[in-house]
Amino acid sequence: MIDNLYDCYKMVQENHICFIYNGPIWADGVEGIGQTLRKRLEFEELPVVTAHSVFSIFVEQMFNILYYAADKELLLDEATGKQFQVASGVFMLGIRDKQYYIQCSNKIKNSQVEAMKKRIDYLNTLDKQELRKIYREKIRAENDDPDSQGAGIGLIEIARRASSKIEYRFTPLDSGDTFFTLFVTVD
Repeated sequence: MIDNLYDCYKMVQENHICFIYNGPIWADGVEGIGQTLRKRLEFEELPVVTAHSVFSIFVEQMFNILYYAADKELLLDEATGKQFQVASGVFMLGIRDKQYYIQCSNKIKNSQVEAMKKRIDYLNTLDKQELRKIYREKIRAENDDPDSQGAGIGLIEIARRASSKIEYRFTPLDSGDTFFTLFVTVD
């Protein structure tokens, strides 16, 4: 196990990863992880616009994991008696060629793959002005998709803030689910 951790350390160093989170994700937990990320961004001394874009993409990616993960479960907060939803995922921020790259991954249901692929491919055809327009339209419109938690607004926000097109990968898993990875860069 020690060798494996060293290999992980080397991978983090070689890929200039400055922040990584792997584990449970829940709505209130995003705030705590976000505070840690904000502090890390302060250490990087990013321009305010870049830091804001990175943080906004983080929030959208975390909530996309929470809403669309195949391995969601309901847990009970014994202190309040309220249930809350927990999903599992990975978030990573790194620096390459003076660009920040943001990557997140989680399991999704196979039935979600085609719709997700179409949505991202469509967003990748739009320029910044078109993304801004469709974002405003979605904000004003009612959510017509009962399976969507945010009518795709999160992906639109990610596309708006990214410096280049959204990259993605779908990896089929033996469990019958798919491991979905989303990758964006911010200047």
